[in-house]
Amino acid sequence: MMIYAVIDTNVLVSSLLNMQSIPGQVLQSVILGETIPLLSEEIVNEYRDVLAREKFHFPIKLVDVVLQRITASGLYISTYVEQYQEVSDPKDRCFYAVTMAGREVFDSMLVTGNSRHFPNKPFVVTPAQFVFFLQSEK
Repeated sequence: MMIYAVIDTNVLVSSLLNMQSIPGQVLQSVILGETIPLLSEEIVNEYRDVLAREKFHFPIKLVDVVLQRITASGLYISTYVEQYQEVSDPKDRCFYAVTMAGREVFDSMLVTGNSRHFPNKPFVVTPAQFVFFLQSEK
């Protein structure tokens, strides 16, 4: 069974800070092909911008490899409505919008370390909830 998920940038940052962490397991599920990331141009641009921030000290080659893997295995959602006013941060709206567009076709989830930024829905999950779901599917 394929699992489709929008992965919030904070989960990617946490995974690169510690691949042995729960967020690291989320990224590993993408690398292993267990999870298909749902993407948009806006999401990929946000990943690139945030992961390149000086404060994280991520090697450029590492960021390039991770983004290559994510974009190569991801599914792009090009048409989505971004009018979700219930998502308070405008930068987070594209993540929720892509999740909602994905849910029209797949049983997709939004994996975030900041669930309070999004509506309280069963498909908005923390990395720990997502990893638990992954393990229960095996």
